[in-house]
Amino acid sequence: MTRENPIVLLTRPLAASERFAKDLQGLDVRVVISPVQSIEAMDFDVPHALKGAIFTSRNGVRAVEGKPIPCWCVGDVTMQAAIEKGWQACSASGDAEALFRRILADRPEGPLVHFRGAYARGNLATRLQAEGIDVQEVVAYRQVSEMLNHDAKSALNRENPIILPLFSPRSAAQVVQQGPFPAPICVVAMSDAVAGEATALSPSQLVIADAPNAASMVAAIKQMAKGL
Repeated sequence: MTRENPIVLLTRPLAASERFAKDLQGLDVRVVISPVQSIEAMDFDVPHALKGAIFTSRNGVRAVEGKPIPCWCVGDVTMQAAIEKGWQACSASGDAEALFRRILADRPEGPLVHFRGAYARGNLATRLQAEGIDVQEVVAYRQVSEMLNHDAKSALNRENPIILPLFSPRSAAQVVQQGPFPAPICVVAMSDAVAGEATALSPSQLVIADAPNAASMVAAIKQMAKGL
């Protein structure tokens, strides 16, 4: 029996998965998109005395009207989205820990507001407050869990390998909750924390991207696909 090309299963919210799929064009794989969460906007008030903002995802940027004041972003993609909305944005070029260190180094005058999702890790605002930086939190959107769709379930019940990029511990946990799956799953994790959640899938391979960004995830997927 001829072995088929591997499938890359993308489980990020739909818009993010579609953007990421474009980065995989030219790779000899089939891409299946099945979000395990969707993003819903929430009503919130923006403090009038706001002097700066913190964004740990593009979803936060989308939820807030842009202002010509400083903001600190977790990575370059989020920074670019903020610039396009009129913020004076800078990037930590990493993860939430890198963002924490960048804000500590800059020591901006508050109040700052961290516009975040209903589910968030890291206690960023609390940690910054403990360091003497005036930071408030605003829940600007919520992440709603979704079931894997028919195409994803069919792929995960096959004999050929599935490359599964996972970008957050929560999305990894959501996939785990819907398993187990008979397909050999090759996980590409964005961080150690993501990999920790993904071990419950008993992956046949598990690699962690060199850096917590999309470019490193694409590079790791391409290397894994070549090996398969």
